[in-house]
Amino acid sequence: MVNPDEGRGGLYVELSLTGPERAHLRQLAPGPVWFAEPGTDSEADARALAAAGTALGNPRADRVANAPGLKWLQLASVGIDDYLGLDWPVLGRRLTVTNLGDAFADPVAQSCLAGILALHRGIDRLAGLRAEGSWAKSDVRPRLRLLTGARVLVLGRGSIARRFAELLGPFGCPVTHFARGSGDIRTLAELDERLPGFDVVVGLLPGTPATSGLLDARRLALMRPGAVLVNAGRGSLVDEEALVSELASGRLGGAVLDVTGEEPLPAGHPLWTCPGVVLTQHTAGGSTDESARVVDLFADNWRRFHAGSPLRNPVQWSRGF
Repeated sequence: MVNPDEGRGGLYVELSLTGPERAHLRQLAPGPVWFAEPGTDSEADARALAAAGTALGNPRADRVANAPGLKWLQLASVGIDDYLGLDWPVLGRRLTVTNLGDAFADPVAQSCLAGILALHRGIDRLAGLRAEGSWAKSDVRPRLRLLTGARVLVLGRGSIARRFAELLGPFGCPVTHFARGSGDIRTLAELDERLPGFDVVVGLLPGTPATSGLLDARRLALMRPGAVLVNAGRGSLVDEEALVSELASGRLGGAVLDVTGEEPLPAGHPLWTCPGVVLTQHTAGGSTDESARVVDLFADNWRRFHAGSPLRNPVQWSRGF
């Protein structure tokens, strides 16, 4: 439980916000509010964070560790990868961290669905043909697929995974979840056994040692020919070299990748030109009201923090998410 009488040394914000959103935060916080622009990385920002009691955004991990008065950090992300290397058994005694939880469930789920439909209905290829000024109806039309009735495996059972399964309802897709504690598939042995039976495999897992490399070359080879892979969880989930090989050979039917092992994806990386790849460049969580939703969640947690109530979406460092 956070002590509401602690952490009143000011609010540090590292997030791109509109004028009204900044005004909302100024009204919320009785003390000084410091707005840092993401990516500026100035010494003035470092001093402001060191003096703050509360922070909103994703400041550098080393600066978080060296902010002695910081009692609560509300991340502007679901992922916590940048902070996993800190000494949480010690740091966690004075600092509570919350993430965005289910705030991105709808946009990420919709992007996953859009990417799958783009591949099945040839939208990715048709967009490229338009840019080239090329008419290829007779070649494209016979290759188009339907999502209706496709057998879908979702790796994960968090809020995004559940929302994605709901969006598949009208398509009549049987959905199976892999999750160690609560999935339809709970063990790696069963995952290996059943993986060849799915038309679409969707990765929505957090980045932990247990999920890193889960879809390695061996498991990618177990996927059925023509299957589509989606990854909107963590880039570390997939062996990208093996994925490129499977796609280039034509054995897999395509991939929708919102996350990659290295971001930004470097120039010349084979995923830029590999056939059948939809790259959404880690934009799946975005929407026109993204920053407003972050501020609203923070405002709710701010009230809880100062009332001594449990905060929404506390990070469980022992579990890695």
